[in-house]
Amino acid sequence: MPPRSPRRRAAAVIAALTACAALTATQAQAQATPTQDVLTPATRFYVDPHSKAAKQALVDFGNGDIENATNMARLASWPQAEWFTEGTPDEVRAEVNKLVHRSRAVNRTPVLVAYNVPGRDCTQYSSGGAASSAAYRQWIDAFAAGIGNTKAVVVVEPDGLALLPKDCGPTEDPTGELTAARIADLEYAVKTLKARPRTAVYLDAGNVQWRPVGDMAQRLLDAGVRYSDGFALNVSNTHPTDHNARYGTWISKCMWFADEGPEQARGHADSCASQYYSSAAPNDGAPGNAVSSTDPTTWRWTDAWFDQNVGTPPAHELHHFVIDTSRNGLGAWTPEPGKYTGDPEIWCNAPGRGLGPRPTAATGVPLVDAYLWIKIPGESDGSCTRNTGGTIDPEYGIVDPPAGTWWPDQAHTLARNAAPRLTFNR
Repeated sequence: MPPRSPRRRAAAVIAALTACAALTATQAQAQATPTQDVLTPATRFYVDPHSKAAKQALVDFGNGDIENATNMARLASWPQAEWFTEGTPDEVRAEVNKLVHRSRAVNRTPVLVAYNVPGRDCTQYSSGGAASSAAYRQWIDAFAAGIGNTKAVVVVEPDGLALLPKDCGPTEDPTGELTAARIADLEYAVKTLKARPRTAVYLDAGNVQWRPVGDMAQRLLDAGVRYSDGFALNVSNTHPTDHNARYGTWISKCMWFADEGPEQARGHADSCASQYYSSAAPNDGAPGNAVSSTDPTTWRWTDAWFDQNVGTPPAHELHHFVIDTSRNGLGAWTPEPGKYTGDPEIWCNAPGRGLGPRPTAATGVPLVDAYLWIKIPGESDGSCTRNTGGTIDPEYGIVDPPAGTWWPDQAHTLARNAAPRLTFNR
């Protein structure tokens, strides 16, 4: 078949952009079955017709870059979360309210991220947050008021629980006061948001390559996950979907074991088997030495421990979770051996990654309520340096854009490497 002429290719892109711009009207025509549940397999998530990807598609088309313009139009047709990271209570109330009203007008459910807890990110790339616990709670009150009685899914404080003040360094929280305040603030956020009648709330719990199962299970219990709809995994990260699903299932079972299991296990989430094992796994399935989780073949010992000690808890007593698949289509990035002497920051603007499974609430995995694009594909993680001591990111040869800044080159790469292949959302 002969290649299409430039005029025909341009016409195709114009049609794609027109379809993207008309997405709101298309959504408004769709009919959904009324339900009291916020998140079911039939849930359809809100798509912002004026997203950064949609604007990038127009820029690329204007530059004559038909391939990237088409990919950006495809990317823009899929739902992505909206992050709320700052502002006064009045400002966040107004912005949240605006989003949920736009979503309700087209009969879709928005995904929102609350990201303003005091001392977030240990003063690293995404540092900031409210000035105090009192200020944060006023902000959360306003956030919840902005949602009102409208359907919404809220992810609470990415990294806020996996990176507590006590984890920031030996001198950051010597008395434990800041960590206790963080735990209390997160529980307050969960309870306040969940008090809205049609809001599904998921408390962030890091990712499979971060906190051991028992540690994260206990943190979730301490921070009031019992008042929520569950927890969120892999936000802004690239670890494979199935790895996170396995990790999340262990966490759910561990929380049940420590909260509802045998009397002798109550309050002992730390006794749960971990994803971290030595290369010499024990023969009886008990936990081994915590040295690495990079080899999933060792996880059979984790499965064996849960089979032997937890069994099959009642399904309705297990916490559910959602997984961020916005950048994990090709899995995690691994730098060449010996390339970096320090931490290569594999989570930070990982090069050569691709979009992962499309956002959906029909996952087919019992405890996974949804695959979501929580991290906005194409936004930078920060000015990564791979701990080289300079300002340049050696993987890109430039100073990376600040955290949250739209980065066209990264967006193009994610779309080009999407697995499965990127298509329009129909």
